[in-house]
Amino acid sequence: MAISPFRGRGFYDMHSEMNRMLEEMFGGFSRGGRQQGEQPMQWAPALDVLHEDGDVIVRAELPGVRQEDVDITFHNGLLTISGERKAEEEKQGAGYYVRERRYGTFRRSMSLPQGTDESSISARFRDGVLEVRVAGAASVQEPRRIQIEGAGPEENGSEA
Repeated sequence: MAISPFRGRGFYDMHSEMNRMLEEMFGGFSRGGRQQGEQPMQWAPALDVLHEDGDVIVRAELPGVRQEDVDITFHNGLLTISGERKAEEEKQGAGYYVRERRYGTFRRSMSLPQGTDESSISARFRDGVLEVRVAGAASVQEPRRIQIEGAGPEENGSEA
């Protein structure tokens, strides 16, 4: 009887296991590579970006991250949320059966509308969710239509 590393967990888990192995082998290449033997520890929090009453709201899921480990900056129209989720220290004699949670530093950046005033940006952190509100950034700005100058059909020699 062959012993399977999947231990009868079914096709879906085999699929997840293959994805995990491919990510471990090749995932670092898209992020600048990694040193041999180094675990792939980069992760990025999930974001929701929405508009509400003329404001842009960015919500980032940051479970296990302390508020003091998060930094928000705004420079040249770019809002950046960065920080670190620190790994729990392993206890003597303890080990993992499965370790899927990611640890390490993260950075997410997004462009805000031109003319955004940094004093209109506020943030709060509650229940593992960071909410950044940019007041007035979602107000509707209609595009300006530019009139095209040029020769009409009668000016360029063709007949209408």
